[in-house]
Amino acid sequence: MFQGTGSDVGKSTLVAALCRAYRRRGLKVRPFKPQNMSNNAAVCPGGGEIGRAQALQARACGVVPTVDMNPVLLKPETDTGAQLVVRGQAAGRAVAGSYRDRRGELLDIVLESYRRVAADADLVLIEGAGSASEVNLRQGDIANMGFAEAAGVPVILVGDIDRGGVIASLVGTKSVVGPRDAARVKGYLINKFRGDLSLFDDGLLAIDQATGWTCFGVVPWMTAARQLPSEDTVVLDASAALATSDIKIAVPLLSRIANFDDFDPLRLEPGVSLEMVPPGRALPGDARLVVLPGSKSTIGDLAFLRAQGWDVDIAAHLRRGGFVLGVCAGMQMLGRRIADLDGVEGSPGEVAGLGYLDIETVMAPEKALRNVAGRDIATGARIAGYEMHVGRTAGAGLARPMLDLGGRTDGAVSADGRVGGCYVHGLFASDEFRAAYLAGLGRRGGSGLAYEATVERLLDDIADGVERAVDLDGLLKLARSA
Repeated sequence: MFQGTGSDVGKSTLVAALCRAYRRRGLKVRPFKPQNMSNNAAVCPGGGEIGRAQALQARACGVVPTVDMNPVLLKPETDTGAQLVVRGQAAGRAVAGSYRDRRGELLDIVLESYRRVAADADLVLIEGAGSASEVNLRQGDIANMGFAEAAGVPVILVGDIDRGGVIASLVGTKSVVGPRDAARVKGYLINKFRGDLSLFDDGLLAIDQATGWTCFGVVPWMTAARQLPSEDTVVLDASAALATSDIKIAVPLLSRIANFDDFDPLRLEPGVSLEMVPPGRALPGDARLVVLPGSKSTIGDLAFLRAQGWDVDIAAHLRRGGFVLGVCAGMQMLGRRIADLDGVEGSPGEVAGLGYLDIETVMAPEKALRNVAGRDIATGARIAGYEMHVGRTAGAGLARPMLDLGGRTDGAVSADGRVGGCYVHGLFASDEFRAAYLAGLGRRGGSGLAYEATVERLLDDIADGVERAVDLDGLLKLARSA
């Protein structure tokens, strides 16, 4: 089990890289994460959702993802509350204080899922959540040391040297966790190292002497890792800005943004500048397209959007001849009205939408979770993606749908064709659609980017990196001795 000294130390990517590396050695490898907190999720075949990172790790293993790979998923809706997803299906709401009391009853479910995953594997690589040193959350824990103890698995601690203080974070973890948990840690990995490794020799010696743990490797900074889909909003502070680009696309960073990996293919497109616009900053006036992304709190994020003045920016953008695309909650915001009378996503309420599409949405507890395929009606380009939403949308605007999903339609497009929206996530991963859509925005020529093949290459690249830097034989021996 790989646990971190903190959030965003690179556990997800390291596990994906190790999954691919051990798979290339001929092992049947499976990923597992007992509890995850993320609004970036993936739909498993047959329905059910898990964290996006576990879906990517399953891909690195060469297998389809299952709900057992991430049996507990928390999807934040407010600062103190989240939707609880158990084995892929919504199971109520978890509030910060009361959720601690529920973790004990979830442990049996988590362990059962782990055993099912392990039954079909030579090796299971388990990812922890957050920080291993959160001793205030240790009682009833199912995400880190509590799970490791219950499952009887050894722990490797991952520290991020890029953020600084890695010696203190590793040694500090040893000093604050209980003796039994400290004994369960068998070693550590240093992640995101830049520069001359020999300059850190004394640092490694200091960690070894203070902890008694074994260093299993120092992983270098890998550019490929930042190009892979991420489930953590921490990575969204940087824009993929190009000095010369045909098209600028702006995405406002909503407070509960969800499934933002929708835009990863655009980050990799030559000639496209993708700008993730943070709160407090206006949408760029030279954007050709503004995309309203998914959200875990549609009404709440619509209020957030208005508070930033982004509604005014969108109106000005359209007056300048720009285009707007809404994905899932983004499409709902573009309609005339959103009603959540039962409080499905938060406090009950009803608000006026932005009014650019002649549709209205009523939230309902049932969630649509399915993989879909079809075509974009305007261009005829093939698409594939997934639906993951609550809410039923109706209105005259649906008479001009955006997508044909093989017997049913989805979404709406304005009469002038400059505003559109749909419920389908993952559209831009479809090469044919992405090329056609960008051409409609004025893209000059095509890039030839094959996105899915690029993801496979990136997974191989990070696997190459860990094979050079990590003692894979030592880790495997440790796992087999458990």
